[in-house]
Order: sequence, then C-alpha cells, then structure tokens
Amino acid sequence: MALFSCRKELEAPVPDTDWPLFDSPGANPMPKQSREAMEGIYKVTDGASVFGEQVVLKWSYVAEGLDTTYYLSVFCSKDIAYFTVEGKVLGDSILLNGYWRKLTNTQTGIARFSIGANNGAKQLLSPLPEIGKDSIVISGMFGNGQDSPSNKLVLTYQRPVYKGTPLEILAHRSGGRTSDHMPYSENSIGMIKYASQLGATGIELDVRLTRDGVPILYHDNTLNLRLIQKNGLVGAIEDYSYAQLNSLVSLIDGEKIPTLRQALETVLNNTNLHFVWLDTKHDDSLTSMRNLQAEYLQKAKAMGRSLEIVIGLPGEDQLAKFKELPNYDSIPSACELSPEDVVDINAQVWAPRWTLGLQNDLVKQVQAEGRRAFVWTLDVPDYISQFINEGYFNGILSNYPSLVAYYYYVKE
Repeated sequence: MALFSCRKELEAPVPDTDWPLFDSPGANPMPKQSREAMEGIYKVTDGASVFGEQVVLKWSYVAEGLDTTYYLSVFCSKDIAYFTVEGKVLGDSILLNGYWRKLTNTQTGIARFSIGANNGAKQLLSPLPEIGKDSIVISGMFGNGQDSPSNKLVLTYQRPVYKGTPLEILAHRSGGRTSDHMPYSENSIGMIKYASQLGATGIELDVRLTRDGVPILYHDNTLNLRLIQKNGLVGAIEDYSYAQLNSLVSLIDGEKIPTLRQALETVLNNTNLHFVWLDTKHDDSLTSMRNLQAEYLQKAKAMGRSLEIVIGLPGEDQLAKFKELPNYDSIPSACELSPEDVVDINAQVWAPRWTLGLQNDLVKQVQAEGRRAFVWTLDVPDYISQFINEGYFNGILSNYPSLVAYYYYVKE
C-alpha cells in the first residue's frame, strides 16, 4: 500500500512568546499564596473594546514528572476569548507572559503584563495576602499574531470568583474541537493537558475499539481528513488494529491516536482534572472500558486523588451492553436516555441534550434521588448564561469551557 502524508498548516498558531526579561536568571516562580490571591473578577479598562468590560482570572497546572508548570487563564465573554500566561517574580514585581486567542475566529497574539509593587505585587508577595477591590492592577500589552505587543490592556481586581454551588465544567472531545483550530488535535494527549487552561474541571473522551479490541480516543466512525493527516488509509476505525493505527496514522496536528489507558494516565498524573466522561462511540462489549475505569479509579484512590470516571451511555445499544456487565448497577455511569433508564441502571448522572431546555423539575427530581444532572453539548453564549443562572444542572459539557467558566465564576 502506498502511503503519503501532508501536515496541516495551523490557522491559529500559538505565537512565539519568548521574552528575555521573563526568562532572565533573576525571575523566579510565583509562590502558591500569590497565585491563589490573584484569582478573581477583574474590570477591564484599556482593552475593553477587544476583550469585554470584565474578565475572570483562574490558575491551573500541568505536571510533567517532578516539574509542574502553572498557568494563569483569563476568561472573557466577548468573542469567547481567553488568555493563557505563566507568572514569575522579578524583584518586587510580577511578570505575566503568554498569549491570547479568540474562538469565534482565528485571532491570536502575544500577551505581556506586569504588576508593580505599588499596584498589588507587594500584597500578593506577602506571606498572607490581603486583597480588596482595586488592590491589584495588571498592566501590559497584547499584540496580533507574531507582532510585538503594542496594544494596551489594564485589568483591575474587583472581587473573588464565585464559590457557591459547584458546577462541573466539562470540555468536549478532551478539551476542544479540531475545527476550532486549537493548539492540539481533539481527543489527543496534548488537548487533555490543555483542557484546564480553558477552564475545564473535567473532560469528555470519545471512546472507540480497534479491530483487536483496544479502547482508543477518536470521535468519528471513519478515518477522514477532518481528524487525521492524509495517509492513504480509509474506512472504519474498527477495521484496523491498534498497531496499524499507531504506526500509520497521525492526527491532524501530528499526534498519535491515544489509547484510553494513555488518556486516563495523563488525567491522573499530569492534570488537576477531576471528572472524566467516557462517551461510548461503539456498540460492542464494554468490558475493556469498565476494566480501565475500575483500574484508574483504584489508582486515584491509592494516590488520594479526587477523580470520577463515568461510562457514558448515549443510546439503547450502549445501554444494553452496559447491562451485560457484572454488577452494572454499581458501576459509575452517565445515561443520556430517560430518567427511568437512569433509575433502572442506578446511573450517577442523567445527561440530557441541552435543546430539551432547563427541565428544572426533572433535574430536581434526579437530584432528590441522590444523582446529578449534566447537560450537553451547550455552546450558545446566551443559553450558557441562562442554564447557569436559571437552571439547576450540576455540570455543563461544552466545546467552549472557557465561556462556561466565565459565566459561572462571575455569579454573585
């Protein structure tokens, strides 16, 4: 078989964020108490026409062995924009360096900011930071594309983020869709690590089986140029062994198709995600998925790590296969069918589609039974706001977790 490949040119490439001052020998990591105190709702003065009048700041991390990198995310409602930056202390100031992106288009650019000693750095760097309204002023510049930052942006602290009724913010396809020109392919290891920077507290993973029964992450039922680089292979995923897919297929941004084991290992050891929804995209036996679910729940428990993993049941075929599992009514699951089906299998989560509306009475009924209700896949900004402010769902699955995070954390 003749094989060939063509690497896709990224339409929204991550800018080169090299900043000599930020990488200077005297720049050191930010203390934990400083990071935590920075989180909050900020007013935007300069730059409001581009990013909106208020934004949310939240920290996350990615762990690689003994090294942990902390990222400050800025969530905006306007144009579903977000920033992801790293922070360092230089002298009596704090530096922030990274980039911004808008998900309604392919606009992106470099972002560089600072917090001076008299603009909040002194308080933030104290052992017990005391933060109040207007006590932190983040000033800096943002650019367009690879251009040097030249547009002013000023953020001023207003209040803490909302910490009331918890909400699982679930990122679709492990973090985001390939069609949204993310830095990583959907359902890839890189995307799993990136999801927290988009505001996700959990992720949905699309699970299929190879010809030899290996659970892998892949959304569509066929190999196609939406998801993979051109290589000459065609047909259904289940027509190929894992060895064939691993050696011959690359995702659109060059990554390998991950196994479910690799994905769960990444969630457990590299992220602070605490919820995983395994969306069953096949109608074969669920035994291998169940075994991995049980194995990684046990690993998380042994580590003292808070992690939930549910097997998603989108249709009648998957429900029937689920009922073939021993003691299925004690297996954590998310059922997209009726509330009666949820009770029948003792599912932990009822998961209706968002187009059915708020369904507040049904949601309360499910919650009264000791279960939770998650809605999917909610991407429309006005409806995200409505579901958060008028509804009772415990979780929202979205292709735009940063926007869900914005509307959730700005609640009062």
